[in-house]
Amino acid sequence: MRALFPGSFDPVTQGHVDVLRRAALLFEEVVVCVMFNSNKTGRFPITERLDRIRAATTDLGNVTVDSHTGGLMVDYCHRVGIDVVIRGVRGVPDLDYEMPMARMNHELAGVETFFIAADPALAHISSTLVTSISQQDRVPE
Repeated sequence: MRALFPGSFDPVTQGHVDVLRRAALLFEEVVVCVMFNSNKTGRFPITERLDRIRAATTDLGNVTVDSHTGGLMVDYCHRVGIDVVIRGVRGVPDLDYEMPMARMNHELAGVETFFIAADPALAHISSTLVTSISQQDRVPE
């Protein structure tokens, strides 16, 4: 079974990679797909995000990397024959955000959502936080 791990990955974080590694153990193939998020301003070009994801997953033979920046995620799933979406959740706020989308994806296209709980040691990490810290030229101690 193939699964899709969608996100803006702007930038890809240790948390993303952890969820991806665990998903790769569960599914025959995991397609990591850089998607456009209208609620976010892109900091890195799509090509750089794709390169960073490829670099972080070189040892995962069943992971492929793609992008889809026009149209709905379910349209991409339908086009490439994927029926399962992977979502990492750090806590209740993430789940509250993800549940309506999961229901809509199922309603629109029969796409199921598989939630993977974040590693507690990485649950505080977000792309926004990583970017904020890097803009200040600071590294967490």
